Amino acid sequence: MKSVNILLTLSVLALATFIASAYDPSPLQDFCVAIDDPNKTLFVNGKFCKDPKLVKAEDFFTYGLNNPGDTNNPIGSNVTTVNVDQIAGLNTLGVSLVRIDYAPYGQNPPHTHPRATEILVVVEGTLYVGFVTSNQDGNRLFTKVLNKGDVFVFPIGLIHFQFNPGHYPAVAFAGLGSQNPGVIPIAKSIFGSNPAINPEILAKAFQLDQKVVKQLQKKFWVDPN
Repeated sequence: MKSVNILLTLSVLALATFIASAYDPSPLQDFCVAIDDPNKTLFVNGKFCKDPKLVKAEDFFTYGLNNPGDTNNPIGSNVTTVNVDQIAGLNTLGVSLVRIDYAPYGQNPPHTHPRATEILVVVEGTLYVGFVTSNQDGNRLFTKVLNKGDVFVFPIGLIHFQFNPGHYPAVAFAGLGSQNPGVIPIAKSIFGSNPAINPEILAKAFQLDQKVVKQLQKKFWVDPN
């Protein structure tokens, strides 16, 4: 029994070491700036690493989050993303940022981030936000009305949303626990996939008539990101 516990402990430590190495490829390396040139580089966590001797301050910088995003679209929101594609120095650091603008009655539709937990703070206006837990937890819905200065967390991988119930625009900033968190918009992914999912499958899954499914698949599904 003791040997089993030791083996289990070693396995957990090995897993922890593996996860940690995905963020920091070397204890002697302070950063891994993304670069598209694969020559003489180290491939870590989805991006090649730039030679540290060639790294500049600009690799850790971007601008423009003071500018409102264009919310003139059917869902009334816009997400301005700052991830490893905008700041190459975020590579392997496990963090990113977004600015979200909401028109009156605009929303950031139900979606998930497959690789990140999200923490959101409202800086202007009011938001109604929520997330749904997994089957194991009974698909419970957690919601909250947020005002300026309020903070809310969306756990990794769970379906969540934000809606502006007010007559005025709203603005929020969110930090995400990945340099490239990804986003899966639920409606667009299901009804706007390329190629399209067989309508018969969706009709049965959602208990809808196939004609309704086909109508939904013909819609233009907006992605605020």
